[in-house]
Amino acid sequence: MIPFELSPIDILQRFQPMPLTRLRRAIQLLCLFNILFLVFTTACYSGDRQLQAADMVTDQQPINVTSQKYQDFFAELLQTGKFSQTELNSLFAGVTIDIKVLKLMDKQWEGKPYYLYRPLFITPGVTRTGKKYLKRYHELFDHIEGVYGVNREVIVAIWGIESRFGANQGNFNLFRTLNTLFDAYPRRSAFFRKELIEFLLLCKTNAFDPREIKGSYAGAFGQAQFMPSSYNAYAVDFDGDGRSDLISSKADIFASIANYLKTFGWTLNAPVYARIGRSLLSSKLIAAHAKGRTARVDWRYVVTTQGIELPRPPEKGRLSIIGLELSPKQGGGMRYLAGYPNFQAITEYNHSHKYAMAVSEMAESFCK
Repeated sequence: MIPFELSPIDILQRFQPMPLTRLRRAIQLLCLFNILFLVFTTACYSGDRQLQAADMVTDQQPINVTSQKYQDFFAELLQTGKFSQTELNSLFAGVTIDIKVLKLMDKQWEGKPYYLYRPLFITPGVTRTGKKYLKRYHELFDHIEGVYGVNREVIVAIWGIESRFGANQGNFNLFRTLNTLFDAYPRRSAFFRKELIEFLLLCKTNAFDPREIKGSYAGAFGQAQFMPSSYNAYAVDFDGDGRSDLISSKADIFASIANYLKTFGWTLNAPVYARIGRSLLSSKLIAAHAKGRTARVDWRYVVTTQGIELPRPPEKGRLSIIGLELSPKQGGGMRYLAGYPNFQAITEYNHSHKYAMAVSEMAESFCK
């Protein structure tokens, strides 16, 4: 054992001197080993940390429908009494992985500030198109407003944002997409198992061929881009043809969007949002903004704290606090808004405040 009190020079002197050339070579080899070791361990750590669902499978890899999880899945479908084993065997034969779905699900989308987000959806051309459809279907919207009490402009705004007024419903085979996410996306496999069941049930109820429907890589489809579970919960047969068709029936599409918003508290002609300033003047409002869409504040507190006048919410509704980024051309910073129950209903359709504000401002543009 070498005593700790010895200096490095003392230690070296206790060993047989090594020829200089051999010493240099040993030092060089040791340095090279350390570099390779660091590179290797860093690469391994990085690979483990970034390993994603798409790394675990190959494109068009057959899905093993004989696995226990698929056998349990089939058993649950059989218990509904709507499917036979022969029908399921035929339907699921040859289903394969769509690796593009997994790559898109794992892609880290960078959130855009609102001043960049808004122009993606609200343009003069979009406003003109929305006004055209409001005029074309005005009698249908009269009927829907009478039944559901949801403003027509917000229905058309959601339709416009979700599918470009029906022009873009998604290009992914939905049956393959949902199977891919159930089988090969472990983080949300249970969720997509449920959505696959809901999808097959709605196809059976509405006489759709499940292998023919196209949608988004995340499982939404139709002109309103409902997830299958939302479709079964909120889609309506407004044209009376015996099925809820959110792929091609304008009556069913518009009425289903209205039904969704009505379910979550929309009130006809009630306020949607109100401006409350460029800064928040209390810690309570700052905390409500930080908490996000689920936070609620009494409207009278907002009036008193911000020193402004606000319309009273319907039925003693409480307000959410929204902050949206201003462009550097406008001086930067934030603008703050109070979100009314109608605004909150839109965030049930899509949880993003930016989405809800884009819907609100697009709807306003149709009225100008």
